[in-house]
Amino acid sequence: MEETLVEAPRKLDDAVRLSDRHALRYRGDFPILDRKVHGKPLVYLDNSATSQKPRVVLDALDDYYTRMNANVHRGLHTLSEEATNAYEDARERVARFVNSPARNLIFVRNTTEGINLVASAWGRKNVKAGDEILLSVMEHHSNIVPWQMLARETGAVLRYFDIREDGSLDLDQADQLITEKTRIVSIAHMSNVLGTVNSIEAIVDRARDAGALVFVDAAQSVPHMPVDVARLGCDFLTFSGHKMCGPTGIGGLYGREELLEAMDPYMGGGSMIDEVRLDGFSCADVPEKFEAGTPNIAHAIVFGVVVDYLSDIGMEQIHTHERALTDYTIGRLEEIDGLTVYGHAPGRGGAVSFNLDNMHPSDLSTVLDRQGVAIRAGHHCAQPLMRRLGTPYGATARASVYFYNTSEEIDIMIAAIHKARHLFGA
Repeated sequence: MEETLVEAPRKLDDAVRLSDRHALRYRGDFPILDRKVHGKPLVYLDNSATSQKPRVVLDALDDYYTRMNANVHRGLHTLSEEATNAYEDARERVARFVNSPARNLIFVRNTTEGINLVASAWGRKNVKAGDEILLSVMEHHSNIVPWQMLARETGAVLRYFDIREDGSLDLDQADQLITEKTRIVSIAHMSNVLGTVNSIEAIVDRARDAGALVFVDAAQSVPHMPVDVARLGCDFLTFSGHKMCGPTGIGGLYGREELLEAMDPYMGGGSMIDEVRLDGFSCADVPEKFEAGTPNIAHAIVFGVVVDYLSDIGMEQIHTHERALTDYTIGRLEEIDGLTVYGHAPGRGGAVSFNLDNMHPSDLSTVLDRQGVAIRAGHHCAQPLMRRLGTPYGATARASVYFYNTSEEIDIMIAAIHKARHLFGA
């Protein structure tokens, strides 16, 4: 990497050296990592927002449109049959990636749509006035607002887990919060702000005793660690393709089959029907029941390529790499006077939020961008959590790593933060 603000070489421990070697195997797969920003090599540390795309994904997208572009489930000609087979084959591969039966995996646009689908199609049928919906203060807005909308419509009550000082979920509250009134617990597997990885199994055990369902927002976990829906024991789980090297506009929703069968359709139209009469209609089987209209065919097919690519690397290897690099990142940040890192839960993931005294996160992000370093600044769609943390300006800066990031890139970010401190006198 070209000379920039990086310091003299640092002594790295074995875990970080192995992490760097792992990253260097795959960086060449990502064309965008070769570009420059403001004349500096790109250091991309905004992976919690969206990840970069490898050449195999870009090629697969081009291949679909140049070789088999056609609608699915609707034609007997060769292109339509090829597209349909590729679409359903991708469903099989994506489902297998989270250890779900293919029938239980619905293609959605993203995690947000997955949550809205269940809040609407399951919630309207099963939640009534006085019932309780349990969330946490660390949730992304996408796992708060749909449930608020449902509560407003039905008269249900929202309750929230709090967090401990280290950013972990306060599970000591479970007996108080999960009661016979609880209909569903909807919780993030990993926080996009604190990096906290929540114990879904423990929540599922307590919810089962109370007769409640568990929905898992896995937007930040499925891209970064092995996730097995059978092992978690959850009732629903959703994730986004664009955060795991895939294209935007495609994601997956897992649901237990008996729940999906009992739910009403989320939208009406083509593909989700068995028969339509002037006086009514009957639904197609799951999962087509929830995939009205022409789906995002190309990106669904490419999603199958994505999970194969990640599986070839190995999700356990990705997780190990990120744990080492996250520890290194936090250690380097905490060397800086006046800098606060949020979230120190054991086993945390690679989203690292921080603030520098007397400096707005947006100003810090702007200075880093001029040095080629891409981080996130803002409330990260988690305003209740910002208030709970008492963050200055209601915001933080956030660096988030993936398997193609290296310790050298972290060092470049650290040097850029020192430059920002000098410029702003922080």
